Amino acid sequence: MNLQQFRFLREVIRRNFNLTQAANHLHTSQPGISKAIMEFESELGVQIFERHGKRIRGLTRPGADVAKIVERINQEIENLRRLSEDYAQHDAGRLVIACTHTQARYALPKVIPMFRQQFPKVHLSLAEGSPTQIAEMVLNDEADVGMATETLAKTPGLVSLACYHWEHVLVCHADHPLYAIYRSEGAVGLQDLVCYPIVTYDTAFSGRRQIDQVFSDHDLKPDIVLAAVDSDVIKTYVDLGLGVGIIASVAFDPLHDSPLCSVPVGHLFGRQTARLAVRQGAFLRDFVRTFIRMMTRQEETDALNKLLSQNNPD
Repeated sequence: MNLQQFRFLREVIRRNFNLTQAANHLHTSQPGISKAIMEFESELGVQIFERHGKRIRGLTRPGADVAKIVERINQEIENLRRLSEDYAQHDAGRLVIACTHTQARYALPKVIPMFRQQFPKVHLSLAEGSPTQIAEMVLNDEADVGMATETLAKTPGLVSLACYHWEHVLVCHADHPLYAIYRSEGAVGLQDLVCYPIVTYDTAFSGRRQIDQVFSDHDLKPDIVLAAVDSDVIKTYVDLGLGVGIIASVAFDPLHDSPLCSVPVGHLFGRQTARLAVRQGAFLRDFVRTFIRMMTRQEETDALNKLLSQNNPD
């Protein structure tokens, strides 16, 4: 029984039992992984995987219990590596932040220059994806922290806390009828919105589910003519006249986004919360802890201390 077998077993499970994908990720051979797993099963005296011929179909009942233990072992090995690096070079290393495009483009630039000034030897990587992909990257140790509005708080194995709150805004040209309604009445309503084509986020991003739910609750069917994962893409098509846009307020800048105008619609779709998450039980290096503090508002101090204590027990 050795650490290489633990790594092979975990990667096969993570790759949905695809030996080829596991071998490619680990830069080894498929026969080598198969041999290591069979030797591991022989040493344990239990069959870990259900097989159909040479193909692995899933975990056996004892295999599921073995997998949980192996995952914990691999996590602790990773914690040992991070701990040793933290003591050897506490101010150097690599910080991988999994985030949505909106976080990368609009939220992180407010913090990263300050972080870099304090930790010039830390190399940063931004891994953009959907909230679901972000959660998976953090769970699989492909990212140190994740940032998104959806999914993170509800994902088992992650601990998260609020970074900031935001609301949706409507974006359109100044001569659009909806902007005239806003200027004259101070607000637009759902009935006003359904009269025009809408460009907004994909269903996995930035409160889109909340938008859909609000329309559904009022038995209204919006004409969403284009859905995108990127606020800048949405604004581009609004500027082209495809429809009015609904985006995160943090993604609109009156100076840079002219000639578009924004209309607050938080009263329609509610307040959203951007969250930061780390893997439960992960050892957080000093610069990771500092980054978390920088991204956390002052009123979240208690939540931050709780998160850090969960991941760095005394």
